[in-house]
Amino acid sequence: MFWQVTLSLLEGFGTTCLIFIVTLAASLVLGLLIAFGTMSRYKWLRAILKTLIWIIRGTPLMLQVMVIFYVPGLLFHVNLFTRLTAVFVAFIINYSCYFSEIYRGGIQSISRGQYEAGQVLGMTRAQIFFRVVLVQVIKRIIPPMSNEVMTLVKDTSLARVILVEEIIKNAEDFVMRGLVWPLFYSAVFYLVFVGILTLAFRFVEKRLAYFKV
Repeated sequence: MFWQVTLSLLEGFGTTCLIFIVTLAASLVLGLLIAFGTMSRYKWLRAILKTLIWIIRGTPLMLQVMVIFYVPGLLFHVNLFTRLTAVFVAFIINYSCYFSEIYRGGIQSISRGQYEAGQVLGMTRAQIFFRVVLVQVIKRIIPPMSNEVMTLVKDTSLARVILVEEIIKNAEDFVMRGLVWPLFYSAVFYLVFVGILTLAFRFVEKRLAYFKV
């Protein structure tokens, strides 16, 4: 029975890892674009994006997953997304909004004088951002970004609300058969995953420690 449970949890953990990787990769990029949009000179764009961020940050991720999966079918009688795709869409939008605020805070924390110094040296705006600003921003956002990434690992369990077979959903299937310990056993996978990420972020912080800000 132990091996049966282990294999089932490993299968669910594969889905958990897939949700994590796809969400992180897409939301890191989209979050940066949203951050630039919230700092845009166009008021209408800033207003739209800030309203989106307010809605996403103010409502539960579980509810967002349910809305994206169920609402199109209820309103238009068409299933736009598979269960897993709906999870991807909801998670990417949610974490992009959170990451965008972290990016924005990091970018705006850089003093205006550094931009002006770059201009005096004849650097373009792109050169100033990528060669001067970005390195400092990365160092400053690592701590809050690591917290969000750790949260993402645990939030993947919310995919079970629309019956996606991630690790907690598979563990709950055994609970329905009268076995409680698989639910606690699943915690081991999360602890190992978070432990590896913690070590990775510590390594990155040490590599950036030479750069004092």
